[in-house]
Amino acid sequence: MKKRVLCAAIASMMVLSMAACSSGSTAATTAETKASEAETTTVAASSEKAEETTAAGTEGGTLIVGFDQDFPPMGFLGDNGEYTGFDLELAQEVAKRLGLEYQAQPIAWDAKDMELESGNIDCIWNGFTMTGREDDYTWTKPYMANTQVFVVRNDSGIEGKDGLAGKVVECQADSSAEAALKEDPDLTSTFGQLLTTADYNTAFMDLEQGSVDAIAMDVIVAGYQIKQRNADFTILDDSLSAEEYGVGFKKGNTELRDKVQATLEDMAKDGTMKEISEKWFGEDVTTIGK
Repeated sequence: MKKRVLCAAIASMMVLSMAACSSGSTAATTAETKASEAETTTVAASSEKAEETTAAGTEGGTLIVGFDQDFPPMGFLGDNGEYTGFDLELAQEVAKRLGLEYQAQPIAWDAKDMELESGNIDCIWNGFTMTGREDDYTWTKPYMANTQVFVVRNDSGIEGKDGLAGKVVECQADSSAEAALKEDPDLTSTFGQLLTTADYNTAFMDLEQGSVDAIAMDVIVAGYQIKQRNADFTILDDSLSAEEYGVGFKKGNTELRDKVQATLEDMAKDGTMKEISEKWFGEDVTTIGK
């Protein structure tokens, strides 16, 4: 009899123990599930919030403009430590009208495609030549005409492209000037040397110091640099190529492109684009609506 009572007691204790374990396991599993669901909800909400506040073209989003900070007057670091320039003023006004936060993002020019593809920037807006790149980006319509030219010192004795034979010519790496020169091997084969540099500020210092004999570059930028530096430089009449500037977006990003294009057209109609152009160039050099 004692054995039966003892066995019954042991059995009861085992049942209670198993029930307790089962209850604890269920509670733990339920808690873990709720925690996981809460975490997923939080992550989703954070992701959604980030997308709402950063997606270009979305009300309250950000327009990140990629530019070369050593390319005055299109985009550069001003004396006050702020990024400024003709293109950046256009971009800032466009962002304002679209209800977007404007962000100027300086980039290495030869890394511009990587910056755009990775999403670090929404567009390239910096005296960006469309010619020869028509199929590489989704473009706005051209807003400005430009040519590639040569800049030399006044005392160089160089009067045209023929005078560059045996001379050292410099241009910016991955620039339109470099592309134009590569397409004219008959000319470049006469050079003593063709060099590339990271930016045109360096190129102008090289020209001032006599390290190079000529710079191949955009005529708009050349004229501005010469005026600002009050330098004894001249632009040769012989040009390399004629081209047009546009705003370049990642291939296929037509939604943002269309919004920017429509805004630029509105700015041309109401005179804002003309006003910004006259501020930087003393005249209206834009082409939209003309």
